[in-house]
Amino acid sequence: MKKIFKSLLASSLALGLAACGSSTSADTQTVGIIQLVQHPALDATNEGFKDALEEAGIEVTYDDQNAQGDIANCDSIASKFVNDGVDLIYAIATPAAQSAASKTTDIPIVVSAVTDPASSGLVQSNENPGTNVTGASDLTPVQEQIDLLKQLIPTAKTVGVMYNSSEDNSIFQANLAKEAIEAAGMTYKPYTVSESNAIQQVVESAVGKVDAIYIPTDNLLADGMQTVAMVCNENKIPTIVGEAGMVTNGGLATYGIDYYELGKLAGQQAVEILKNQANPASMPIVYLNKEECELTINQTTADALGITIPADLSSEAVIVE
Repeated sequence: MKKIFKSLLASSLALGLAACGSSTSADTQTVGIIQLVQHPALDATNEGFKDALEEAGIEVTYDDQNAQGDIANCDSIASKFVNDGVDLIYAIATPAAQSAASKTTDIPIVVSAVTDPASSGLVQSNENPGTNVTGASDLTPVQEQIDLLKQLIPTAKTVGVMYNSSEDNSIFQANLAKEAIEAAGMTYKPYTVSESNAIQQVVESAVGKVDAIYIPTDNLLADGMQTVAMVCNENKIPTIVGEAGMVTNGGLATYGIDYYELGKLAGQQAVEILKNQANPASMPIVYLNKEECELTINQTTADALGITIPADLSSEAVIVE
């Protein structure tokens, strides 16, 4: 009888421990992160996302992967996440998001640093996604950035626009810039790149042909901004860029979004999905308010170019050296 009792007790304890184990497992969510490449804007988006989930009290295990700018790596990482059965995929930048979306229609995908998810084929519309994808757009205030160019370089007549011809959202922003530049009475001149080793040659081809260069939020050019700045600053070509990290790396100025806050915005959507079982298909793409944009100026670059920053701009700007 004692043996039977001990056997039953052992079985009960084993079942109890198993139940505890499964409960802990169920309480922990697994999020796979695909980041296209490492640079300050995308790093900040990653950090903001994680902070939003932490603030919401969600217990998360992250599989945080960086594709090093390689589309094939994005595909491999996305396939791994699908095979592992993660609860949610966070995809940072358009190619990473497209890879994730191509691998699963079941696992919820939250994207960030994607300018126009609709034109990238990720959703049916930004207002009503209709797919397993939702997220936060990094659409920058292009019009305000071109206005800033006019303020800082009032004599500019021809503006070169450098963008990645193989990235949908870079093309989308270049088209917006073209409209704004021509509406301001200036001439638009496109300069395209599709791989990093061509950046210096393309920038050098613009020397003597443009009065300023505008670069949107483009991952390839953000990663190669030091090369762009080296050529432009030596040749007295001011650069107005898409985000603050590019200013830190030698660009003249931007009026841009805060990528950390963008990540938090995406993270809040992930919270709704993981905690409240929200359906991405009915969650509109979200945007930061223009009030959350920030003026950033590189004083060292301004000095090298011989540009005096108007007092009304310098008083409201974040100044980097």
